[in-house]
Amino acid sequence: MNLNQLKTFYMAAKRGSLSAAAKDLYITQPAVTKAIQRLQECYEVKFVNRFGKKLALTDAGLVLYGIAEKIFELESLAEDSIRDFQQQKRGHIRIDSSETFGAYYLPSMISPFSKSNPQVQVSVNILPTELVAQNTVDLKNDLGFISYPVENEKLSIREVLEDRFVIIVAPEHPLARKKCLTPGDLNGQDMIMHEKGSVPHETTDMLIRENNLSVFKYLLVARKQADLATSLIG
Repeated sequence: MNLNQLKTFYMAAKRGSLSAAAKDLYITQPAVTKAIQRLQECYEVKFVNRFGKKLALTDAGLVLYGIAEKIFELESLAEDSIRDFQQQKRGHIRIDSSETFGAYYLPSMISPFSKSNPQVQVSVNILPTELVAQNTVDLKNDLGFISYPVENEKLSIREVLEDRFVIIVAPEHPLARKKCLTPGDLNGQDMIMHEKGSVPHETTDMLIRENNLSVFKYLLVARKQADLATSLIG
């Protein structure tokens, strides 16, 4: 079936006028008449009767009109959907993130974005920094957030925030009375630290080694990646 002829028939039947259909389709009235004639000749069935300037559908025309209406409603839906993708109102954003950024900063970014763009699906994976970088190179995500810079000529890296480490103690702890701390003040202290392999752990460990400090370390247990991903998306 010739869809151009079908659309011309559909518009003429919908508007009940050849001239109105011609105006909607940006063609001449004779072109509308010819398209309907060819459609009828192709199937050897009369779809339209003319009474002066008015159009009346035959029984066959009524059936064809109902089918054509569904076809062009789907066409309109397809165009609207494609337009949403063009305007980035719909789609799927895949994000990989290191644990620290993903746990503490990413939720506050995703939540307002998802509320403003409900038809955009956002999925998050919490991974080590090295794997986030590699997935980005391999085009397995749309963007990645890492905890420290990596050297890779295939990546474009931009700093989005600067983190700051803060030491906290109980109010009665001797260090609580000090206005300014030096690395030596940590010598002989017990410290609760992030899990091994995390950026906060590695940075604190470097401080301890460089200043030859004696520190007893308690390690936090990392949450499961699945729990982090659920909390981010939810």
